Amino acid sequence: MSAMDRVAALIQERNRIDAELSACIGRPALTGHLGDWIAAQVFGIGDGRLGGGRTVGVRWYTKREGLLDLKEQGPDLYLVLAGPKSAAASSRGTTRPLVIDAVYLFDAAAVVAELRARGCRIGTASSVRTELWDAAEIYPRRNPSFPLTSEQREQLALFGS
Repeated sequence: MSAMDRVAALIQERNRIDAELSACIGRPALTGHLGDWIAAQVFGIGDGRLGGGRTVGVRWYTKREGLLDLKEQGPDLYLVLAGPKSAAASSRGTTRPLVIDAVYLFDAAAVVAELRARGCRIGTASSVRTELWDAAEIYPRRNPSFPLTSEQREQLALFGS
């Protein structure tokens, strides 16, 4: 079988799997839609709001490279589902499996203020300091500012590496 034949067969299989995922979540099986659906199931997010009425933007990054897509006038919080920690580098020869190894909950105003104070750009792929990622981690590390239930931890573990 040629490489072209193999790639075509794999894409057909991927399309079948994506159709099954789409049937489950009611949206195209893209990382953003899947992340929104998982976050809604685990954290009870409805209409872009977390319990208590705070607005939340969900992001799913297949690798945690220290970058965060932010908006100047964005939500109150950013909930980030992330794959393994990795340095931002070329994607050549790598994969990006859909896994969740950690979850972070950022206060959007605090992150934007910190970036402004450092003179950093706010927008797509904003560079966020490691200390802020560490402080925002709510899974697998336990964070008293946003404790997870055993059920939430078990659900997130289903998607781990």
